[in-house]
Amino acid sequence: MVHLWEHFLTTPKLRGSLFLCLFFLVVSPGDARTRRARSVSPSAEDMVETYTAYYNYVDLTGRLQSLANSYPGIAALSSIGQSLEGRELWVMRITQDPNTDAPWKPKFKYVGNMHGDETVSRQVLVYLVEYLLTTYGEDPRITELVNNTDIYIMPSMNPDGFEKSKEGDCNGDNGGRSNAKGVDLNRSFPDQYDNKKTDPESIPEVMAVIRWIQEKKFVLSGNLHGGTVVASYPFDDSPFHQREGFYSKSADDGLFRHLASVYAQHHPVMKTGHPNCPQESNESFQDGIVNGAWWYDVNGGMQDYNYIHGNCLEITMELSCCKYPPAAELQGEWDMNRESLLAYIEQIHIGVRGYVKEAVNGSALANAGIVVEGILHNLTTGEYGEFYRLLLPGTYNITAVAPGYTAMTVSGVQVLEGKAVELNFTLAPAVSEAAGSTTMSTTSALPSTKDPNTSTITTTINTSTSTQILTNPTEIDNNSPPVLPNEEQIIQPQEFRHHNYADMELFLRKYSIEFPSIVHLYSVGRSVEDRELYVMVISDNPKIHEHGEPEFKYVANMHGNEVVGRELMLNLIEYLCRNYGTDPEVTKLVNNTRIHIMPSMNPDGYEVANEGDENGYRGRNNSNNFDLNRNFPDQFVTITEPRQPETVAVINWMKSLPFVLSANLHGGSLVVNYPYDDDKRGTTQYSQCPDDKVFQLVSRAYSQENPLMHNGHPCEDMYPGEYFQDGITNGANWYNVPGGMQDWNYLNTNCFEVTIELGCAKYPMAKELPKYWELNRRALLQFIHQVHTGIKGTVSDIRDGTGIPNATISVEEIEHNISTARTGDYWRLLAPGTYSITATAHGYKSMRTYATVPRDGVEVVDLRLTSIHSDHSSEGPQPTQNPSEKEFESLIKDLSLGQGLEQLTRSTDTESSFRYRRYKELSGFVRGLTLNFPKITSLHSLGQSIEFRTIWALEISNRPGEAEPSKPKLRFSAGIHGNAPVGTELLLEFAAFLCINYGKNPAISRLINETRIVIVPSINPDGREQAIEKQCTSTQGLNNAHGKDLDTDFFGNASQRVVEAQPETRAMMDLILDKSYTLSVALDGGSLVATYPYDKPVQSVENEGTLKYLASVYANNHPKMHLGDTGCSNNGQIGNIPDGVMRAAERQSHMGSMKDFSMDFGHCPEITVYSGCCLYPPADQLATLWAENKKALLSMLVEVHKGVRGVVRDRSGKPIVGAIIVLNGGVRVFTTEGGYFHALLAPGNHNIEAVADGYQQQRQEVVVSSYEAASSIIIEFDMDNSIFGLPREFVVASAAASMTALVVTACIIWCVCAAKSNRQKDGFHRLRQHRDDYEDEIRLTSMGSKKSLLAHEFQDESESDEETLYANKI
Repeated sequence: MVHLWEHFLTTPKLRGSLFLCLFFLVVSPGDARTRRARSVSPSAEDMVETYTAYYNYVDLTGRLQSLANSYPGIAALSSIGQSLEGRELWVMRITQDPNTDAPWKPKFKYVGNMHGDETVSRQVLVYLVEYLLTTYGEDPRITELVNNTDIYIMPSMNPDGFEKSKEGDCNGDNGGRSNAKGVDLNRSFPDQYDNKKTDPESIPEVMAVIRWIQEKKFVLSGNLHGGTVVASYPFDDSPFHQREGFYSKSADDGLFRHLASVYAQHHPVMKTGHPNCPQESNESFQDGIVNGAWWYDVNGGMQDYNYIHGNCLEITMELSCCKYPPAAELQGEWDMNRESLLAYIEQIHIGVRGYVKEAVNGSALANAGIVVEGILHNLTTGEYGEFYRLLLPGTYNITAVAPGYTAMTVSGVQVLEGKAVELNFTLAPAVSEAAGSTTMSTTSALPSTKDPNTSTITTTINTSTSTQILTNPTEIDNNSPPVLPNEEQIIQPQEFRHHNYADMELFLRKYSIEFPSIVHLYSVGRSVEDRELYVMVISDNPKIHEHGEPEFKYVANMHGNEVVGRELMLNLIEYLCRNYGTDPEVTKLVNNTRIHIMPSMNPDGYEVANEGDENGYRGRNNSNNFDLNRNFPDQFVTITEPRQPETVAVINWMKSLPFVLSANLHGGSLVVNYPYDDDKRGTTQYSQCPDDKVFQLVSRAYSQENPLMHNGHPCEDMYPGEYFQDGITNGANWYNVPGGMQDWNYLNTNCFEVTIELGCAKYPMAKELPKYWELNRRALLQFIHQVHTGIKGTVSDIRDGTGIPNATISVEEIEHNISTARTGDYWRLLAPGTYSITATAHGYKSMRTYATVPRDGVEVVDLRLTSIHSDHSSEGPQPTQNPSEKEFESLIKDLSLGQGLEQLTRSTDTESSFRYRRYKELSGFVRGLTLNFPKITSLHSLGQSIEFRTIWALEISNRPGEAEPSKPKLRFSAGIHGNAPVGTELLLEFAAFLCINYGKNPAISRLINETRIVIVPSINPDGREQAIEKQCTSTQGLNNAHGKDLDTDFFGNASQRVVEAQPETRAMMDLILDKSYTLSVALDGGSLVATYPYDKPVQSVENEGTLKYLASVYANNHPKMHLGDTGCSNNGQIGNIPDGVMRAAERQSHMGSMKDFSMDFGHCPEITVYSGCCLYPPADQLATLWAENKKALLSMLVEVHKGVRGVVRDRSGKPIVGAIIVLNGGVRVFTTEGGYFHALLAPGNHNIEAVADGYQQQRQEVVVSSYEAASSIIIEFDMDNSIFGLPREFVVASAAASMTALVVTACIIWCVCAAKSNRQKDGFHRLRQHRDDYEDEIRLTSMGSKKSLLAHEFQDESESDEETLYANKI
């Protein structure tokens, strides 16, 4: 190579050639990638198409570069990005003058090879490129198409996948479908029904295409695939994600069907509808087209993204049964698809096209909205104000809207077959009332159209003209003055018939699909006969509660045979949806109210009721024959009938949302009935509630709008003497109704509810239904307006403005309080007048203010409360806070309030492939986490099972393996019952989720840094190996290898244990006895409920409020659990559990549970979460179960940082380990190393006592919030100055006095004894003086006596002289 380079440098001709080549590279036009490509491309003549071989990436690149170089006047090659493995995503642009934008030419695109192993599209699109280029100028059709269309063709969106695929692989068995990271590109686009997100770094191909779509504003597109032969059109999925057979209709459904048919009808095989593919020989598609979701549900598809987010209509074409057929078939595939490809491109020129400009200087208005009446899908104009709205032939009313300009409507626009009608708008600025200024967005001057065949309509308006009617677009005189329109007609409901359950369900689904931007369909539970209790919510943001926006509800058909309300609710849904965006009243209501409509609370009763029944009872009650409007808890009467599932479901629903106003629709009379419905005596008399004035006002608001009701004489034929003044009545004054729903609403929630009787006939004939709509239409709307009266506002923390949930709003002289919602917002209905308003909340000083309620509208009253934490904490030393701690406290608050946790859940989706993992794979998975994330994970073996499988514990923390007593420690465990493995998979996914998001998501990273998380995914691995998938009730695998239910093996006292603990039990007991855990969450299956201690059948619970609260936190963050409907018919666990939470013993009491052991011996609260009815559901349900539990699992990670925490030390600052912290006089926790403690508590005020040997007992009061991080306190001990309960000084003084007295007494006794002893000694000494005189005499006398000798022989020498003398004398 060196010699070759030297040869170049020494040869003049070669040096000159090299210089010219380099000069061409520098100065040639086009982008860098194009310049590099063209420098080495062979000529077109060198690459004659043979249709006999596939192009790999190198071949494809060369072929495209050659074609671009050969046809520079109509072709330009560029790359929109790169694949994971660095391959360019080539796009060939084909149009006249391809290096400049012409706004009058609509942009079209084809994308092929999205799935790398579906290869026909890749080749066919290359052939299309060549065909367009080589026949341009020769074929008039092609020439016109290229001149008037901006065509973009991407042969391969997934070049990496193609390189892995194998020719002849018809079923994709050899891989290549996904990109280099195994991600399916057609499941990775943002989806309208799900919030899942794929890591952008793993899908550069998708991100490049998204940017491309947003930049270019394409009008029409085709996505080419393989695997069968059909044209598929949106939507590709539905809110229910039904696997197949659900028609997901878009707003442009008819247009999409037409576009798909154009392609199919020009394809000789596709148009038959019978692909005859070997893998699906019986598959057929009518006319060769199919709705995507009807065929099969595709979440995250590209065609739906184009339609919803890209201004572009796209369909998906499946070109061949074999995904990667032999190259010999390519010629045939091209021949079959050529005409379809061309005919489909030509469809970009149908409908309406034009420009939107502003009236002052004619500048273009970019991003103006183009609205077609009756089609709930809008487009926006491009950079030059241009728009292209594809439409089928017909007559349309079309509106142009732009911020700061007066909207303009052109009515009667006739769209004919063939070329598009050109419709130009000129919008006048809307003058500001304050300053007379105008707001406008301008670009360069509008270009003129080059298409002489396009019909043109040009309309101009001034500031006083907002709409214009055109009857015949072809006869418009552009210089004539505008014609003022007729008054716009409101769209009335078209369907007046009785809907049975199936019919009603289809109606609701239809509107939820047709109006997804303002409609959300959900169910609050099921009836006795398992029918869904559907609710349709209508709002501009229907899926969430928006701060400051009131929640309103209508409930109908509570009595199954009272059906008018049911049909009126369906009419109302249709009316609101059809008129949103056109009728100001409807638009304002929907934008500012979240309206919930339950058409039928008693669907079972309806099914047995009879049409024409005027005053009967058949169908009135539910299937258990209970009157649902006598089934609610009552303030005066004890309701003994069992609570029905419909009642419980509605109670839970009403408790879950901050409803403000409601109406319960009945039949049998014509009146509005307001609380109370009964009284203490049970007699018919006026039973006044505290808000009687308000109820009268809202009741009259309805009755006055009903032409008959306000007269007060209902049902004169049936009840001639009955009269209700103004058409309203107090319930109890009419007749006594104990157990009614309206009273329960008022007494137990924030909601004011009335009962509206809609007519004398309970089940009128269908032909009478239009009359009922006319009588009640205005009244229904007017009643919704009443939710915007009284006062509203936000109760917030004065320090940072954070909303305070569950604060109490009280009104002086009205004994009825309401509470704030989760973000601190509230609504309080009041009659006009001036009131004293007080706000109170746990941990805050109350605040009082005055408010004057106007006759029309609402008064905004915001209240900012001051925390009293500082008052309580001032009793002792204060912990210092650094900025990082304050930041973390702010994070906890943000995640606990409003949509904080929901937003975190949505923003941290990870690409997952869910399946069940057996022990070997599970072990590899957790090891893999430690290998991939060594800085935040640590893997430990707790022990082994009977069959020697390791019981793993994975720690996740920023310092794994280190003791950090100042941080809370959270334990997750699952798999104690091997036949319920869902919990195991959820925890494995949770662990991966935390690890993957660490360092990427700030909130997740901070939570991990501040928490020690321990995950035990499988306690019973042996049982797990024995369990069988899809067995919802089987006990196989429940026990360990010894046949022992491990959740009955946890006994702390030896007296309670009959046999030695199982090895799995012992492993967990050792972990629990660490005593450093703050909270434990165990996952199980077989129900849908969260339980709290104890499992023991007769065990009093000292801190039941806190334990129940912790379980409710999980349940409330689960989309279904908090509704309380277990619905587990497969295992007999049918019933409604309030809030989805219950004490464990009430579910299934037993001894020796892990939960009880954790409480009694680990001093750690543990809740058990049952994730679903089926113990071992199919693997394809795991993704749904993860989606349901993800937020709830995260909520535990947030909740563990609440309650109260602190450190115990003495006056010198020395931490005291082992001190006892007594909570509210009962539950005890112990300080750990460093003197730290952390206890979880329910929100409210709590007493804390600290006890330690040798120190004085300390007491403090703390305030715990539901949304703030744990209150941090310091407890300092003094030495204990009490002895036997008496002051130390007194005891010491008394002891000293006693000792002094004892010493004095002892001295006296000694002196007395000493004096007596001296007198005795004096006598003895006098005797001794004569001893010598008598000694000889005694000796002589004694010698004659043997007895005397013996006496001297055995004399005790220990005796003193005096004793011896004294003895001898005696």
